[in-house]
Amino acid sequence: MSADATVKTGLDKWLDKIPYQAVLLGVCAAIAAALLVGVDNATREPIAQRKMEDLQASLEQVVPHELHDNNMVAKPLLLKDASGKDVSIYQGTKAGKVTALVWETVGFGYAGEIRTIIAVDPEGKILGTRVLAHKETPGLGDKIEAAKSDWISKFTGLSLGNPPEDQWKVKKDGGQFDQFSGATITPRGVVKSIREALQFFAAHKAEMLEVKP
Repeated sequence: MSADATVKTGLDKWLDKIPYQAVLLGVCAAIAAALLVGVDNATREPIAQRKMEDLQASLEQVVPHELHDNNMVAKPLLLKDASGKDVSIYQGTKAGKVTALVWETVGFGYAGEIRTIIAVDPEGKILGTRVLAHKETPGLGDKIEAAKSDWISKFTGLSLGNPPEDQWKVKKDGGQFDQFSGATITPRGVVKSIREALQFFAAHKAEMLEVKP
């Protein structure tokens, strides 16, 4: 047999294997996809349940239990902020009337986003605030956490008119609120976000106080 014939025979055998290899690859891909779908379906519900539990725990930190007799996370009210993004409003009700409103506000510190939850009463007075997530510098900016200092608790009882709106700044900017030594940007971002949350309430008060059926 000539060398050309040998090469041709080897090439023919390799080409004959291609359909089998393609089918095998397709089967492997299908199995992998099915496994991913299965894992996603298996973990989706526990993850959603954990998020709901975390949200419930956050609400309990800013709204006294005696102020409401409903499940605040069951039927959130959806509104739009100034940029068109959805804002989930959690209503606390008692005897058929809104007694507390909770939502998330986002500010920006030295290291990026600072997510804060705020609760107000029907008149816009702050019931409580807590920082949910941030990436600020440990030992400096992390004093916004309730576990690290009482700074965040000092907003309780305040409103957009108390202090006057132009005083909703850190002291370095001519306002009422303390900044941290070596970390002015962090509290500045939180104060600004809380002020904007109160302005949001003032703009949407009627909608937010309407009991969601």
